[in-house]
Amino acid sequence: MPVLTSVQLFTVNTALEADLDGTLAEIAARGFTAVEPYDFVRRAEPLAESLKAHGLTAPTGHAFLASESLVRPDGSGTTVPVPSHDETFTAAKTLGMSTVIDPYVAPDRWTTTEQVEETAQLLNAAAEAAAGYGIRVGYHNHAHELEAQFDGVTGLELLASLLDPRVVLEVDLYWAARAGVYSPTLLQKLGDRVVAVHVKDGTLDPQAIAAYPPADQVPAGQGAVPLAEALDAASALEFAVVEFDHYTGDIFDGIEASRVFLDERAAR
Repeated sequence: MPVLTSVQLFTVNTALEADLDGTLAEIAARGFTAVEPYDFVRRAEPLAESLKAHGLTAPTGHAFLASESLVRPDGSGTTVPVPSHDETFTAAKTLGMSTVIDPYVAPDRWTTTEQVEETAQLLNAAAEAAAGYGIRVGYHNHAHELEAQFDGVTGLELLASLLDPRVVLEVDLYWAARAGVYSPTLLQKLGDRVVAVHVKDGTLDPQAIAAYPPADQVPAGQGAVPLAEALDAASALEFAVVEFDHYTGDIFDGIEASRVFLDERAAR
């Protein structure tokens, strides 16, 4: 089955929050046929209508499954409760999603094996709940899960060893590089568990990556992240999801250039 190219909608979050329909129209005009929504429970119906209007699908989406309250992208916590599993999976069905992926478990929950075990238990429970909706769940990494080490094993690998076989992984190739991990080797270790990757590139310039959001990100294929090698190493890949945490250029030009990179690789 060919790998489906998608784009994580948080990439265009400023535009999306201002004009959902217009933003999705622009994404479709840039050659995408699929997107990966975030924060989709509160706007499932209008999002579904707009996706249909512009010929887009949403096979994957991000939603917190192992946290009680919302975690900001910079890792800071909030007191805002996350939707229940039933609310999340009901909204996912409305959008036609097959996979709901937890985007973030805060760094302070990766300091002991017991914490990683607890996260695995929470994701496994989410997988059990999702099965009743015909949906699978997954986990998406940042750098901290790979920087955490437990007897020479990264936190992400430890998590994978504890997960129900129904729980999949979405490996963020940029954040793996930021953690000093060579993603092709990581993907080989994780094997068929990895069904999605975030195709994200950057120069990895030490000064540019010091702040959040990082200031080094560039369109796919224009940076130092070994994207081509990682894509070749992903043996069970279903989704290649374009994403930027931050981009100083025109964001729609950036995602289109990244899509072209993926399309050109697929055509070889």
